Amino acid sequence: MTDSDESVLVTRSLAGDERAFAELVEIHQRVLFNLALRIVGDHEDARDLAQTVFVKAYRNLASFDRGRRFFSWIYRITINESLSFVSRRRPQEPLNEVMRAPGRSPEEQWEQEELGTMVRHAVMQLTTEYRDVIVARHFLNLSHREIGDLLSVPEKTVKSRLHTARQRLGGILCRNGITSA
Repeated sequence: MTDSDESVLVTRSLAGDERAFAELVEIHQRVLFNLALRIVGDHEDARDLAQTVFVKAYRNLASFDRGRRFFSWIYRITINESLSFVSRRRPQEPLNEVMRAPGRSPEEQWEQEELGTMVRHAVMQLTTEYRDVIVARHFLNLSHREIGDLLSVPEKTVKSRLHTARQRLGGILCRNGITSA
């Protein structure tokens, strides 16, 4: 879909055409679900978050800056909602020994989950411009060029932000007692 096609759908949605917004949902739902899934790590939570994002986007469509891409706008909403969800989430119950999977021990799994939670909380402490590049590169595995296209910035800016974001994230993790092995 081209930016102009997307813009037409947004215009029709703003004029009250619910089918146009349904097309936007259909076009972007898989990508946004996968983004939420990578951040929260649970299918049901990601499905709920994707639905919340589309409801929020629909309700706030009038505030959408028409000079930007709709996908970039809804992508940012998805990241913010997902990271907020992670920061509010309660610790999960440990697995029952009977349900133990082969491989890592429950303790190792718990440590890995705790580390993931601590990293996600540290990412939340970054400013939006640094958080976006970290999530896009390390959670979505996007290339520098793809991130630049997504955020509407030059590739060199992406590389610079990513370098600074990694340094800041490392500092946050270090202050929280997490060091690289």
